[in-house]
Amino acid sequence: MAEMQFDSIELAEYPADLYASTVAATPIAGLDAWTGGHDEQFREVGFVSVAGVYSEGEVQGALDALIAFAVGPRPEGIELQFESAAKGHIESLSPEDRLDYVRKLMWFTKHDPRVQAVAYQPGLMEVVTRMLGAEPELFQDMALMKPPGIGREKPWHQDHAYFNLPAGTQVVGVWIALDEATADNGAMVFLPGGHKDGPQPHFQRRDWQICDTHVPSVGKVVAPLPRGGALIFDGLVPHGTPNNTSGLRRRALQFHYVAKGTPRTTTEERMELFGSEGRDVSC
Repeated sequence: MAEMQFDSIELAEYPADLYASTVAATPIAGLDAWTGGHDEQFREVGFVSVAGVYSEGEVQGALDALIAFAVGPRPEGIELQFESAAKGHIESLSPEDRLDYVRKLMWFTKHDPRVQAVAYQPGLMEVVTRMLGAEPELFQDMALMKPPGIGREKPWHQDHAYFNLPAGTQVVGVWIALDEATADNGAMVFLPGGHKDGPQPHFQRRDWQICDTHVPSVGKVVAPLPRGGALIFDGLVPHGTPNNTSGLRRRALQFHYVAKGTPRTTTEERMELFGSEGRDVSC
């Protein structure tokens, strides 16, 4: 049991209206429905919601792969993390019962052809290539499980704030619903157009995050998504997800792509962009 890793962040309360939205994004009907207008939407709004990107068989195959990694022997390099609420009792559970305590897995795509097929689906690659203006390179892969009842929030943030990439690097994120994502079980909430403001200061509070008080009270858009749908979004668009206090699972895959050959930078250089030191800001 010594190898078990737990989230260092506890399930916490946050302002009741932090993820509240009166507007819900409507997915387009598949990647075949993506037009030049959606290219423009990605650039101006920061995200596009797409239903029916993956078949039921593709979704179930990816889930089966993740379940095998979570409960069975894992190839070296795959990271498995449980929710902090699992501490103290998960050791007594069967491997199968531990599934609803998993917070995330990382670095697994290369180990299973079913997940590779999802990450490199031709239609998706065509869109990502256009948004990057270059051949894509998958540089991060995660499964975000957000278990029923205990799945904690991911506070408002910009994904680029986590990546040691040069300033101005275009990052395309792809978030894939393996269960239906709803406002109750932790669907993504976006601040449309926020990517155009560039890097925002992040603070170590409940997580590495944008300060709650820096998030506008209006203008947020929730993005519910059917199983097999995908959100394609800019790495600088602010977004977050609330706690999953429902009894429903909300499992998702998340991939990030950059132009092939993009150099990496240092944490110090990243903090110059996204840190709060010396920027006369507080939280």
